[in-house]
Amino acid sequence: MTILRYEEIGAALLGWYDRQARSLPWRVAPADRLAGQNPDPYRVWLSEIMLQQTTVASVRDYFLRFTARWPDVRSLAAADDAEVMGEWAGLGYYARARNLLKCARMIVSDHAGRFPEAREALLALPGIGPYTAAAIVAIAHDTPATVVDGNVERVVARLFCIETPQPAAKPQLTALAARLTPQRRAGDHAQAMMDLGATICTPRDPGCDDCPLARACLARARGLAAHLPNRVAKPAKPIRHGIAYVTMRSDGAFLLEKRPAKGLLGGMLGWPGTDWSEQRPEPTPPIRANWQRCETEVRHAFTHFKLRLTVYCALVPTGAHPRCGQFVTRRRFRPSDLPTLMRKAYVAARPVFEND
Repeated sequence: MTILRYEEIGAALLGWYDRQARSLPWRVAPADRLAGQNPDPYRVWLSEIMLQQTTVASVRDYFLRFTARWPDVRSLAAADDAEVMGEWAGLGYYARARNLLKCARMIVSDHAGRFPEAREALLALPGIGPYTAAAIVAIAHDTPATVVDGNVERVVARLFCIETPQPAAKPQLTALAARLTPQRRAGDHAQAMMDLGATICTPRDPGCDDCPLARACLARARGLAAHLPNRVAKPAKPIRHGIAYVTMRSDGAFLLEKRPAKGLLGGMLGWPGTDWSEQRPEPTPPIRANWQRCETEVRHAFTHFKLRLTVYCALVPTGAHPRCGQFVTRRRFRPSDLPTLMRKAYVAARPVFEND
């Protein structure tokens, strides 16, 4: 193994990035960046919000649709909440979409439609935490800032063979990542670290033979690359239960309700139903009907618990009056506007209506 200085590690990484950078719709390629093309802070911010706890493959199409419909922060700030939430449906973690709108509107009202360049000012905006602020500062403005996501933590843990389990190792990994951050090309460096972790220094099968930092990697030298970073085993998620009621009117309209603004799936359209609890809830149907239990139980995982959702279906006459929610006509109803959980319930219910 060859001991390299931090500057040499950074140079090797940037050389690799110049040749192998991923082509992403929100990214300015390194050659274009060196030629003077600057990233759009709006696109950097939007992509980073979308990528939180979500994969690049999942985000790509959402990003393209969003930017085609709302190409800048002013157009997004003026957008209808329901339309934005509908476009977001399926990305999950819906508080991000609510904060996205709040942030866009604050940038327009308080910052004349321009993203702040200072990290402290960015941190004062809704939905922007230390990681996202650092990413915007580095990538959009090319200002030295340490950008540490899961990919970067993995690269640093292996490069320096940090065996302290996560999350206890996070401060040490952040400090080491800061020592690697260059004064020039900070944005390209941040993206290179992310690309390295996403494409070569992967969780289960690190491609050490193709890694530009292999000569400097302590974990590789000690045969530990595939085992790092260490993590404390997470406790099993508790299971909660709920009921969803999928009601179709004889004219094809569906009964939907808007969930409360706060809480899981806040502000999203969904099927009326019970609260989610560890005990199986008592039925609370939203309308008088001949309810039929669907054969398929919907299963969905949230951050802190797993949900088991029983789905009941009913067909009601045109003049039926629900106790909550409102009917959405067949022409206006789009399953794609529903969050993933509610789409799963729709899929479970569809065979019942098709058989009728």
